[in-house]
Amino acid sequence: MVRWLRTVACMNQVHQQPDPALRWSPRLLSDIVNAPDLATAAQHLGASGVPVFPCVPAGKRPLTAHGFRDASVAPDVIQGWWRREPDANIGVPTGTVGGVDVVDVDVHETGSGYAAYNHARRAGLVEGWAWLVRTPSGGLHAYFLRSGGRQQRSWQLPGRHVDFRGDGGYIIVPPSRVTSADGVTRTYQLVAVAERPQIWPVDAAGLRGFLDPPRPMRAPTDLPGVGARPDRLAAWVASRPEGGRNGGLFWAACRMAEEGHDLSSTTSLLGAAAHAAGLPDQESLATIRSAYRIATPPGPATQPRPTTTVEAVRL
Repeated sequence: MVRWLRTVACMNQVHQQPDPALRWSPRLLSDIVNAPDLATAAQHLGASGVPVFPCVPAGKRPLTAHGFRDASVAPDVIQGWWRREPDANIGVPTGTVGGVDVVDVDVHETGSGYAAYNHARRAGLVEGWAWLVRTPSGGLHAYFLRSGGRQQRSWQLPGRHVDFRGDGGYIIVPPSRVTSADGVTRTYQLVAVAERPQIWPVDAAGLRGFLDPPRPMRAPTDLPGVGARPDRLAAWVASRPEGGRNGGLFWAACRMAEEGHDLSSTTSLLGAAAHAAGLPDQESLATIRSAYRIATPPGPATQPRPTTTVEAVRL
């Protein structure tokens, strides 16, 4: 099938996106799942400020030449697309552009991502979702409302059957439908909505590090011993040479965690030391958080949790 050419109107995207909690309202979710057809659902999304683009009927491949980069909120563009292909599935860019990040739990003949997802859920890494969608394969899309802030790029973990759809990605949304390998056509179904959806971005880097941790590495031989003062650990981190900075920071943070120091004070102290050694601040923060996840047992989640009704939904 020949992909459609990009139009000038498609390129007219709004640079300042509205609050995703206003765009992705419970009313919008109700409108799209109860829409009489895909064209009407696409128009509801565009009218709410959520850019859309058409994908092949019963499939996931974009119909436009540049895929999710052609997404638009312009009514005339959306109407033209679905007038040409009324059964086109609805694609939405993820990340800042679409106002949502999505944790995608895959189910294939080769395996299921539910074990990994539930492992991350018990660790408190996928709490705070706004709604859940059952995919045609029996998998799950957990949507997280997202505003601006730091970029979170999309990634895939085929071995764990879990993907992350963030900046640079897209998702197929209800009421789109897909024909599976067994020849049966199934619909994306909304299965749960949080009682009070909030902007609570998932920590994509933390989730990936948890599901696919780096290989264990030996502690440096000159690492200060157990009971060393925090200022000595900080001085040691600041002195790390290139090539040993990240590993040194990791082990020093593990030592701080083992000694009972809280994450905030460790981040402040060792983050400054790592900065002095030449590590970027975001990389330092991710390393310290990774050390704390490994060196301390997961405690009660502090993020907003689903209501009792939502928790009853079988995943």
